[in-house]
Amino acid sequence: MLWFILCRHLSNEWSANEQYSYGWFVPFFALFLFWLRVESKWESRSQKVENEASGASSKLLLSTLAILLLAALLPLRLFEIGNPDWRPLGWFHAAIAVGLTLLLVWRVGGGASLRHFAFPICFIFVAVPWVTPIEAPVVQGLMRIVATIASEALNLCGIPAQLEGSVIRINSGVVGVNEACSGVRSLQTSLMIGLLFGELKRLSISKRAALVGVALAVAFLANCGRAFFLVWVAATQNLQAVGKWHDLAGYAIVGLVFVATIGIAALLGGTGAVPSTADLDATAGVPPVAAARFANRIPRFAIFAALGWLLAVEAGVEFWYRSHEQHLVTTPTWDVRWPESAPGFREIEIEENIRATLRFDRGREATWRASPLTNGSAPPALATFFMFFFRWEPGTTSILRARAHRPDICLPNSGWRMTEDRGVRLYPIGERISLPFRHFSFTRPASERREVTAHAFFCAREDRVATGKQHFDSTAGTTGNWSRSDRLRVVLEGLRNQGQQVMEVVMMTPPTLDAQAAEAEFARLIPELVQ
Repeated sequence: MLWFILCRHLSNEWSANEQYSYGWFVPFFALFLFWLRVESKWESRSQKVENEASGASSKLLLSTLAILLLAALLPLRLFEIGNPDWRPLGWFHAAIAVGLTLLLVWRVGGGASLRHFAFPICFIFVAVPWVTPIEAPVVQGLMRIVATIASEALNLCGIPAQLEGSVIRINSGVVGVNEACSGVRSLQTSLMIGLLFGELKRLSISKRAALVGVALAVAFLANCGRAFFLVWVAATQNLQAVGKWHDLAGYAIVGLVFVATIGIAALLGGTGAVPSTADLDATAGVPPVAAARFANRIPRFAIFAALGWLLAVEAGVEFWYRSHEQHLVTTPTWDVRWPESAPGFREIEIEENIRATLRFDRGREATWRASPLTNGSAPPALATFFMFFFRWEPGTTSILRARAHRPDICLPNSGWRMTEDRGVRLYPIGERISLPFRHFSFTRPASERREVTAHAFFCAREDRVATGKQHFDSTAGTTGNWSRSDRLRVVLEGLRNQGQQVMEVVMMTPPTLDAQAAEAEFARLIPELVQ
C-alpha cells in the first residue's frame, strides 16, 4: 500500500514528462533486485546478529521512527495533491517509503539484513524527478555543449553551421538541440542502467561507480552523434526529415548504452554469483528473512494499524479537498480572439513531440507582425508576435502539463538568455475581468547575428478558485515556481487539479524598445486578444 501510493504519485511525472518515462520500469526492476536478494539464501553468522534488533531500546527507537514517518504522510499527501508539480515532495515521499521499509527490514533481520537489502529498496530514487534548480542547469548546459560539438563537427565535414546558443543555423533553416536531443533523458536512463547492471553483477562499490561513469559517458557521446546526425539530415534533406529520424535515433542511444553497459560490466569481472560465507563474514553477512520470523518480530496489530493509517490518510485527504471544492466559485470564462486580419498572420503547426508532451485538450499557435511601436524619441519599430493558447480539462496531470510550457523553460532551451523577471501585473480585459500576466525579458546570445529582445507575457488560470479569491494569481512566486506561501494557500483553500488554460504572448523587438514600453504595448493589445 505504501509503495503503491508512492508510485502512483510519481507516475504523474512519468506520464507527463517524456524524459522520466523510464520511471515506469524502475519499480519492477527494484522488485526483481529485491527478490534476487531474498533468493540468495544467506546463512546467519551468529546469534548476536539474530538478536541485533530485538532489544527493548532498539524496539522503542524503531517504533518511534516508524510512527514519525507515518505521521508525516498526512501533511505530505495534502501538499502533494494540491501541488503535484512540486518536485521536492516526491523526494520526501520516496524517503518516507524507503525509510519505513528499511526500518521493517532492520526490525526483522537486524543491521546485516538492512545492509543486504538497502540497495534494491533505495533503487526507486533513480525514478524520482530531479528538482528544478539541479535539472535546469544540467538540461541547458548539456544542450549548449552538445550543440557546440555538433556544430563544430558539421563545419569540419564541410556543412556550414552557425551556433546560436543551443540552436544551430544551417542553410535550410534552424535546428534546435532541444529537437536534436538535450541528452537528459538518456543521461538519466544510463544512470539507471549502470546501477542496475552493477547490482546484477554484484560489483564492488568502486567498480559500480566506474560502470555508471562509463554509461554516462557513452550516453553523452551518443547524444553528440545523434545531434550531429539529425542536423546533417536537416542540411542534406530538409527540416521535416528530422522528425522521421528523431525517435529512432533516441531509441538507438538507449540500446547502445544498454549493450555497452553489459560489456563493461563483464570486463569489470562481476559474475553475479552469490558471495560465499567467508565473504559474508568479511562484509557483515546477512541472515535469512523468513516468513515465520517476520510474523514473530512484527506484531499483527502494528501491521493492521499502519495499513489503517494509510487508508485513513488517503480518505482524509480526499475528504479535505472534496469538502472545499463545494465552496469554490467559477472564474469568468474567457477565450482567445486570434488576430487573423493582422499583417503577416499565419498559424504555426504544433509539432507532434510537443503535442505528446503537453497533451492539451485544445491548443493553437500563431504569429503576426504588429503595428509600429514607439518608445519615446526612438523611431518606430515593427514587432513580431507569437501567441500560444492551450486548454486542459480537469485531470490529475493538468497542472504538470500546463507548467511544462513556460517562457522561462522553453525560451532558454531555444538559445535565449533571460535578463529580467518583471513579476506579475493585472491587465484589465473590459469591465468584467483582469488577467494576471508574468513578464519575462530575454535576449539572444552575443554570437547572434542581429540583436533581438523577446518580451514574454505568460498567464495560467484555473477554472475555479476559492470564494473571495477571484483574482488568485497562479503565476506568482519565484521564477518558474510558486512561492511557499502560494503552495500553502492552495492546500488551505482545497484547490487541486481544476481545468485550466495557458496563454502566452512573445513579443520580439529591437533592443531599442525597453520593458516598460513593451508592457504598455501589451496592455493596449491584450483586450483585443481576449474575449
